[in-house]
Amino acid sequence: MKKLVLATLISFASVGAMASELAISAVDAYAKTQQTERPVLLVDVRDPVEIMFVGATDAADINIPFLLVDRNQWNAERGIFKMSRNEQFVEQVKAALKQRGLPETTEVITMCRSGSERGEPSAKLLQEAGLSNARFVEHGFQGDAIKQGEQKGFRLKNGWQNSGLPWSKMSPEKIFKPSK
Repeated sequence: MKKLVLATLISFASVGAMASELAISAVDAYAKTQQTERPVLLVDVRDPVEIMFVGATDAADINIPFLLVDRNQWNAERGIFKMSRNEQFVEQVKAALKQRGLPETTEVITMCRSGSERGEPSAKLLQEAGLSNARFVEHGFQGDAIKQGEQKGFRLKNGWQNSGLPWSKMSPEKIFKPSK
């Protein structure tokens, strides 16, 4: 019994360690995009419509959505449009690396709104597909919602926007355009 409990604890610890190795702060991700010694690819994995309304950073190299919004299907339980996995995501990221003359060993950093629903899963998927240096921006672009006070529920804590990093509208040439 003790061995089972110990094995379970070790298993949870290793999963936690793996998740923390995947995460990078917004400040550290930005610093990596500003240096030239070791190239990185910063991929905004949000749907382009979300970027249009929320903003982005021009430090992102490209927008390749991990999940695409299906405006024809409504998720009543969550009160949002249904989102489906972009089946070409891995291939599109690999193509972006190739287009820039970067090897698949290049550090790829993904960033979504909060880091949890698209950022971390997209980094894990890229690692499983052989891009061993994939990571995600912890707390994403908008950060976490504050839990108390007048602005309760607003995303005003951590993340790219709340770390004093540059952001505005994304350059049109970087925005994802689905092939017809």
